[in-house]
Amino acid sequence: MRSFDEIFAIAADRHGGPQALEAQLPRPLPPEALARLPDDRWLSVMTKCIFQAGFNWKVIEAKWDGFETAFDHFDPAACAFMDDDRFDAILRNPDVVRNGAKLATVRENAAFLLRLRAQGGAGTILGGWPSTDYIGLLDLLRSEGARLGGMTGQYAMRFAGRDSFILSRDVSARLIAEGVIDKPATSKTALRQVQAAFNSWMDQSSRSLTEISRTLAMSL
Repeated sequence: MRSFDEIFAIAADRHGGPQALEAQLPRPLPPEALARLPDDRWLSVMTKCIFQAGFNWKVIEAKWDGFETAFDHFDPAACAFMDDDRFDAILRNPDVVRNGAKLATVRENAAFLLRLRAQGGAGTILGGWPSTDYIGLLDLLRSEGARLGGMTGQYAMRFAGRDSFILSRDVSARLIAEGVIDKPATSKTALRQVQAAFNSWMDQSSRSLTEISRTLAMSL
């Protein structure tokens, strides 16, 4: 496995040099900022990522104001305790994408966020989860949330601003090239190997998962 500096050099060579690459690397929000992120914004970003999976992202973006209005701006209590009549009205609402299975996740994930309040709140739990155990956070999203497994949970955490890696096609290809995994990581064993590699690169570089993940993607 190459060092992070070696991979950074490969990516920089392909994207106009170190300064040009550096300018394209996103940075996560600090834990204190994530701790202040209201629960409704966590639910909003989760829902948007669920709908973006398998749909044209531009279509979802164009309708997002309609989603916000239909779901009371994703207030978790209002969404979690929504009665069936209200839900059926949303199913008929042309201002949202009327996919019943995905719309139902709003109630389920609102209930998930309410459960997190007893543990300190989504901002503290999701935002403050150690980056060295990011796969543990992904497992929590998969097991306790609705349709938040795999890439959906990874994108939700990235778009919320928390430190994250996304196992995109390019990131997976770099991990395979470095001998970390031999195919896209889906098993717990493979995910532990991915986490160990990212932890090593974090130790070497003092960079975030987000920066490392993007560097890996841009090295292909």
